[in-house]
Amino acid sequence: MRPPLIHRIVLMDAQRLKTRRDVVRGMAAAAAALTLPAPLLAQSAARVVVIGGGFGGASCARALRRIDPKLQITLIEPNRTFTACPFSNEVIAGLRELDAQQFTYDRIAAEGVAVMAQAATKIDPHTHTVGLADGTSLAYDRLVLSPGIDLRFDALPGYDETAAAKMPHAWKAGEQTALLRRQLEAMEDGGLVVLAVPASPSRCPPAPYERASLMAHYLKTRKPRSKVMLLDAKDVFPQQRLFENAWKELYPGMIERISLSQGGRVVSVDPSTNTVVTDFGNYTADVANVIPPQKAGHIAEIAGAVDNTGWCPIDPVTFASKLVPDIHVIGDACIAGSIPKSASAANAEAKACAAAIVNLMSGKSPEIPRLNGACYNTVAPGYAFSLSGVYQPKDGQFAELEGNITSPIDAPREVRQHEATIAEAWFKTITVDTFG
Repeated sequence: MRPPLIHRIVLMDAQRLKTRRDVVRGMAAAAAALTLPAPLLAQSAARVVVIGGGFGGASCARALRRIDPKLQITLIEPNRTFTACPFSNEVIAGLRELDAQQFTYDRIAAEGVAVMAQAATKIDPHTHTVGLADGTSLAYDRLVLSPGIDLRFDALPGYDETAAAKMPHAWKAGEQTALLRRQLEAMEDGGLVVLAVPASPSRCPPAPYERASLMAHYLKTRKPRSKVMLLDAKDVFPQQRLFENAWKELYPGMIERISLSQGGRVVSVDPSTNTVVTDFGNYTADVANVIPPQKAGHIAEIAGAVDNTGWCPIDPVTFASKLVPDIHVIGDACIAGSIPKSASAANAEAKACAAAIVNLMSGKSPEIPRLNGACYNTVAPGYAFSLSGVYQPKDGQFAELEGNITSPIDAPREVRQHEATIAEAWFKTITVDTFG
């Protein structure tokens, strides 16, 4: 006799989750496998400088050090503490404290990486030197750029760094995250939260919709007459049906989304009145969360590694810049095809890049990387879903090697709870892997 329908659904979902969990567990193993066959360098003092201490740069520095301890590895990062973006939406919603997002570079330094709390201000690819804010410079044989994103304040009339103090973007975790949380806490019940979503490409494409969900959770429990409005420069977004089903189930009538074709693209803002202007209407918000368009971090532009898209074209096998020799680009800043700009992708790219650099410097051909990536979205405490994929170079960019594995659309609550548990474990795993 076949088991009842609900039992069959749970069994099927459990199998899908096991597959997804295996993908997550395999990320570190797969990336580590990329590093194993490369021989040690003949040069005992080859110098590799890594700029940017996020999930990409920190992971790359550690991987290089572990592959060949003879390398001189320097990690340049002006902040002594890194504040992670994954799970920062929970901070905004009052479900997590900001210090749970913060990590130091102590373990990385203890492994023999020279960590310099400086900002890189200049790169001379002809002399192979990096200039620092204190006026000193470093020489390199290979340079890895992992600068993340910069916000294009010039792309949205009325929005600049001063405006962000009133209409926070919170797209770089830290003080902006805390500011947006304080604004939600101070808002009167019955207020309107407006969230402006930019067009692609952007960091972590599903994150604005996760943020809207968790804001709605906060409002439902504290200020139930309030509402979240998404003004979106896109018509479709990742895992749209999963989000929309969750909104109907958890937050009926609390979240409204106006898509691009409905006139949702934000064309300007007025911080003096907290007004967000779209193609077809103006919206005055009690809390305005404005996420502007993005580009590669500025140091990549200084290096000459940015093209007219604002991002960095790379060779997907080696992550070498297509514009500047002996420079590699990983993480959010690079043009990586189908791989989303995410912490998971940056971590995987970092390890593959480290393996490629060691092989290139020793005169060996780099291996073809095979990268695993996973993205988790939490829409309420104990309610999450995910998307994972496998990527490999094809036609000059990364392409999906297999179809993405996504959470089932119609799954019982136990499955969503289980995915929330897996998401917590993923965050712990990737932060330990990156920062120790």
